[in-house]
Amino acid sequence: MQKKVAIAGATGYIGMWFIDRFKEKYHIIGLSRREVKENPIPETEWRKVELYSISSTTEALKGVDYAIYLVHSMSASTRLNQGSFEDTDLILADNFARAAEANGVKQIIYLGGIMPKEGEPKDWSRHLRSRLEVEETLSSRTPNLTALRASIIVGPGGSSFDMMKNLVRKLPVMICPKWTESETQPISLKDTLTIIDSCLGNEKVYGKAIEIGNPQVMTYKEMLIQTAEVMGKKRYIFSVPFFSPGLSKLWVGFFGESPTQLVSPLIESLKHTMTVSEKLAFKEKDLNYQTYQEAAKIALEETDQPKMPTFNPSEKEKNTVRSLQRLPNHQRRSAPWVANRYKVWLPTFFRFFLHAKENELGTVSVFLWKTKRPMLQLTLEPSRSDEKRQLFYISGGWLVGRVDYGWLEFRSVLQGKYMISAIHEFVPKIPWFIYVNTQARLHLWVMNRFGKYLKKYEG
Repeated sequence: MQKKVAIAGATGYIGMWFIDRFKEKYHIIGLSRREVKENPIPETEWRKVELYSISSTTEALKGVDYAIYLVHSMSASTRLNQGSFEDTDLILADNFARAAEANGVKQIIYLGGIMPKEGEPKDWSRHLRSRLEVEETLSSRTPNLTALRASIIVGPGGSSFDMMKNLVRKLPVMICPKWTESETQPISLKDTLTIIDSCLGNEKVYGKAIEIGNPQVMTYKEMLIQTAEVMGKKRYIFSVPFFSPGLSKLWVGFFGESPTQLVSPLIESLKHTMTVSEKLAFKEKDLNYQTYQEAAKIALEETDQPKMPTFNPSEKEKNTVRSLQRLPNHQRRSAPWVANRYKVWLPTFFRFFLHAKENELGTVSVFLWKTKRPMLQLTLEPSRSDEKRQLFYISGGWLVGRVDYGWLEFRSVLQGKYMISAIHEFVPKIPWFIYVNTQARLHLWVMNRFGKYLKKYEG
C-alpha cells in the first residue's frame, strides 16, 4: 500500500519536482491555498488549505502518513500584512505541527538551510535564525522531525541558480565583494530529491538534523566562474576586500532578476561559512553526487517544467488584514495568563478613552468613552483554546466590517520563550485608506506598548 505523503509548498520549486519524480511511488497529497480547477496528474491528490488556520490545516492532513514541509516566508494572503517573515514562518510551522499531531502523522521532513558553525544564533542573519526556529517548532510535537539542511539547490527553475545564471548572462565583468569568497556546498536537485525520498518513513533519521551538500566545497565566486564555463561565456570576475551587503542587494537583485525577498536574506547569510559538518552529514545512502557543473548543465538545458494543476481564482474577502507581533515572555507565562492580562491592561492604559466589559460567555466588549455600542467585541472559543493558545473570534463592533471572518489569538511559541499576538482575516469597517493610516498604525503602537508592559511586568 502506498504511503500517503502530504506536501506543504507543493507548487514551489522542490515540491513540483518531487511530485513529478515520485508521483507513482507515493500517494502524494499536494496542499494549496486555492482550489484546483484542472489536475493533469491523476496520481496526485490536491487539497485546499489555509495554513494560517489550524482547523483548515488539520482537515487537510487527514489520513496522511508523512508530510514534507517546504514553506518559507509565504506571500501575503491578505491585502495588509503586518508582521515579519520570522513571525509568519513561526506561526505557520506551529499550526502545521499541531495539525500533524492531531492526525497522527508519523514524520515531518523539513527542508531548510545549513547552519553556521561559528557564533551563536543571535549573531546569525535573520534568515538563518528563522530556519532554526522553524526546526524547533516543527519538532515540538509528536510527529518525528527530520530536518534536512541544504545549501543552494541547483536545478531547472531554482531561484538561487537562476540568480547566478542571470548575473553571468548580463555582466561581462563582475567585481565581487567579500561575501563571494564564503564557502558552501551546492547540491543538485536530483540528489536533493533522492535524499528526501530515502528519509521518508526511515526511522533511522527520526529526530535528526542532517546537512546535505555535494562533497565539493566551493566559494560563490567559483560558482559564478563555473556557471560561465557551462554557459560558454567569457567573464572577468574579480574580488574586492569588503562585504557591502547593501550594495550587493541592489546589484544582485537588479542584474540577477531576483525579488528582494529572495536576495535580501541570502546576502545577509553569506557572511557565514555554509559547509556540511562531518557530524551532521547525510550517511543513510551512498550517492554518486552530481558535480556543480553537471547540475548546472541540466538546469540550463531543461526547459520543460513539470505539469501542475490550474487553480480557481481566490474568492476571499478583498480588504483583509493580518497582523503578527512577537511579545516577550521571559517568565514562560501561559497563553490564558497573557490574554487575561491584555484584557485588563487595554482599558487601563486607555482609561480616559475606553472601558471594557466581559460577559459570562467570555465575550469582551470594548467601548469608546461612555458610548453604549461597542467598538469591538471578542468572543473566546474554548474548544480551540488551551494553555499555549487562546483564540477569540472578532464577533462584533462598529470597527468591524465582517463579524464572521476574523480572529485574534495569543500563541505561546519556542517552548514559551515568546508569545505571538496575531490578528487574522480582520475586515475593517472604515474606508481602506483611512484604516491603513489610522487604525492599523494604532494597533501596531498598542501592541508595542503591551510588549513593553509585559517586559517591565516580568522584570
